[in-house]
Amino acid sequence: MTLRANERVVYFNGEIMPESKVTISFRDRSFRYGDGAFDTTRTFGHQIFKLKPHIDRFFKTLKYLDLDPGLSSRQLMTITEDVLERNLHLLDQEDDYWVTQRVSRGVEIPGGDVHEEGGTVVIVECTPLPFKARASYFRDGIEVGVPSIRRAAPDSINPRAKTHNYLNLLLGHQEIRRYNPKGWAILLDHNGNLCEGVGSNLFVIEDGVIATPQDLFVLCGISRETVIELAKQKGMRVVKRDIDLYDAYNADEMFITSTSFCICPVKSINGTIIGSGEIPGPMTTKLIEAYKELVDYDFVAQYLRYLD
Repeated sequence: MTLRANERVVYFNGEIMPESKVTISFRDRSFRYGDGAFDTTRTFGHQIFKLKPHIDRFFKTLKYLDLDPGLSSRQLMTITEDVLERNLHLLDQEDDYWVTQRVSRGVEIPGGDVHEEGGTVVIVECTPLPFKARASYFRDGIEVGVPSIRRAAPDSINPRAKTHNYLNLLLGHQEIRRYNPKGWAILLDHNGNLCEGVGSNLFVIEDGVIATPQDLFVLCGISRETVIELAKQKGMRVVKRDIDLYDAYNADEMFITSTSFCICPVKSINGTIIGSGEIPGPMTTKLIEAYKELVDYDFVAQYLRYLD
């Protein structure tokens, strides 16, 4: 296929092909059981961000699942860069992509044992970031809700593995969206402490100290780690500890990190306004500015332009 196609292209099991031509069998184990893994980074101004840390984390998930992609981390990085380059011309100058690697254990063999499969499926793809759908969060702040559904415990399926089985998080998100169409679910862990949401980590700030849940109970987001590094560079104190609803209700500031959001301020949790209600708060503002400087791109303006 030529370098520049008229639709997005995907790496699919050794071939580059149009997105519309990629087909997954209904017997694929990732479709049937969520038996697969993925990782996602994004671009800023069409430049990919922290690809190696994302690929390194992806291979840790694959090792946890005993999944062999048949590629080295270096090969997967090269494929990812190639797929991105082939798709960039389809983006507007001010838009950006999610860039994702996916591995499924493969097609289940009819008549075979549940552990038999026909070889892994490897996909690398690009998806435009949802700026319009999420733009209001950067103006108004995120309204967090805590659903009744708890996050899967580490002794069940470890949350540090980024798998295709997202049902636990999605059911929690769906519960919150039933009464608040713009709400964002943050689940509690099995001990009753605040944990994480769909593709997102939580931070609270109280008395100048930034806190985020312990690594054991969350997917350790690359954006989360980036914020921790930036905060320490700015001389801010950061701790990883249990955070319950009492802590959240009494926080001075709160924000969410994710690959797409980077940093986005939280307005309220379960209807309780955070701190003074300033969006974003002063320490969150400093971290946002530091993140913009790091990536050399104003991602907040990138979202807000969709509100005009």
